[in-house]
Amino acid sequence: MSTAISSLPLPAAAVPRRAPRRVLPGFNLTLGYAILYLSLIVLIPLSALVFKTFTLSWEQFWAAVTSPRVLASYRLTFGASLIAALVNVVFGLLVAWVLVRYRFPGKKIVDALVDLPFALPTAVAGIALTALLAGNGWVGQVFEPWGIQLAFNPNGVVIALIFIGLPFVVRTVQPVLEDVEKELEEAATSLGATRWQTFRYVIFPSIAPALLTGFAMAFARAIGEYGSVIFIAGNMPMVSEITPLIIIGKLEQYDYAGATAVALVLLVISFLLLLVINSLQSWQRKRSGASA
Repeated sequence: MSTAISSLPLPAAAVPRRAPRRVLPGFNLTLGYAILYLSLIVLIPLSALVFKTFTLSWEQFWAAVTSPRVLASYRLTFGASLIAALVNVVFGLLVAWVLVRYRFPGKKIVDALVDLPFALPTAVAGIALTALLAGNGWVGQVFEPWGIQLAFNPNGVVIALIFIGLPFVVRTVQPVLEDVEKELEEAATSLGATRWQTFRYVIFPSIAPALLTGFAMAFARAIGEYGSVIFIAGNMPMVSEITPLIIIGKLEQYDYAGATAVALVLLVISFLLLLVINSLQSWQRKRSGASA
């Protein structure tokens, strides 16, 4: 009797299933490698920055990060980065739209030119922009008679940051635009929606998270930019001096603790701003998913 029962087939639920084979190792091993890699590349250098800053007393730290010259560099760095990122959001979306939705001669060349700021050394970009926008440059000499100076002032800083930040927005938005279903646009048009209404209620909710991501990447890239800015900014204290230049100046004066103090403030503010932007991006995605 027992032999007959044991020979009966087991139900499907009772048959043990093998765990699916994964290409990568298990969670614990991959998590350990990820934490180790991040520690070596990110956490240890940043912790050295914090520990070096702690060699200062509170009064010395406060004096180093709140001097009038440093505060002026904060205003220029974050203000110019914000303006450049906002400009890149608008025109980066336009460039991505043209590359995705239209066919025209030389499209591949235009697509390749978008990546040029990635490949071009920042110092070369700064020299090229300075030669172009200076008072005797091709573009600068057009605006010079009108009293508009595009180089050696904060205007040059914003232009340089726009140049190096544009690819981040274009390359973030472009694949999302390619995945937007055109049937939804056609349905909206058939229901009588105008072009603006179709963009506002159909396309924009789909690309909004990508726009926020591109904005955050362009903003973060602009805050730490140095090579392309120092040639076109003029580097006048209290006028066109960026915070990375302040840090370099302190390092050249062997004021390592003062340099790390300013760098720490820049790091904390940048991290908080990126945290806020990422939170907005997550909220936008949840809102879009709930509405869908």
